[in-house]
Amino acid sequence: MKSKKNLTRFTYETTAFQGWRLCLSRSGTTFTKYFSDKKYGGERKALKVSESTRTVLAELLDGARKVNGKLSQTTINKAKKLLQNA
Repeated sequence: MKSKKNLTRFTYETTAFQGWRLCLSRSGTTFTKYFSDKKYGGERKALKVSESTRTVLAELLDGARKVNGKLSQTTINKAKKLLQNA
C-alpha cells in the first residue's frame, strides 16, 4: 500500500517494525504515533485505526485555541493522551 497524507508505511525487511506512522504537525508542535501490523492484526486494520486517529487528532488541533501562535498546553496534553490511548 502507498503512503497517505500524514501516514507513512514502514515495510523494511531489515527492521523489526512493520506498520504505519502517523505524523501530524500544527503550530510548531509535532505529534507522532506508530501503528504496528502485529498489534492491530494486519496491515489494513492498522491503517484503519491510524486513519481514524488522524481524523480525530486533526479535528482537535484545527479547532484548538492558540496562545501567541502556538497550541495551548492543554491542547497538547489532550493530543498526547489521545495518541497514547489509540
